[in-house]
Amino acid sequence: MSSEEGFDFPSDAWTAAFKDAVNGNERYREAGKPWIHGAVAMVVSADPALGLEHDMGMILDVDQGVCRGTSLVKGMDAVAETPFVIVAPYARWRQVIEGELDPIKGMMEGKLKLTQGNLPIMIRYVESSRELVTSAAHVPTRFRG
Repeated sequence: MSSEEGFDFPSDAWTAAFKDAVNGNERYREAGKPWIHGAVAMVVSADPALGLEHDMGMILDVDQGVCRGTSLVKGMDAVAETPFVIVAPYARWRQVIEGELDPIKGMMEGKLKLTQGNLPIMIRYVESSRELVTSAAHVPTRFRG
């Protein structure tokens, strides 16, 4: 993909495209059907060297195999009410999106930090988590750095 293609990660446009990719993923629709535990926020830690002056959170309002909405927010306060919050540096999220790091394994190894929510619940939904990653991989992404 050339540098002119794709959506900057993270951005409002990337977050909206991710919602569309999730809702277009038939396998996620099936694997995510039992999920009734609320929204999930993926937070990219601030990294001024990459032009990320603040933590940036992508909140996914997922419920029963459907992503009802997404939003890009700034700062940890903005995700305080989100039932599940996963925090990681930019490079780790890139590894997840590119399929190099399984999100559940990453949380169990401490590479992704579940700062809010219940890890045993997340572990029960390994397949839906994998399908969310598959959906993210289908978003044309332009990474920083």
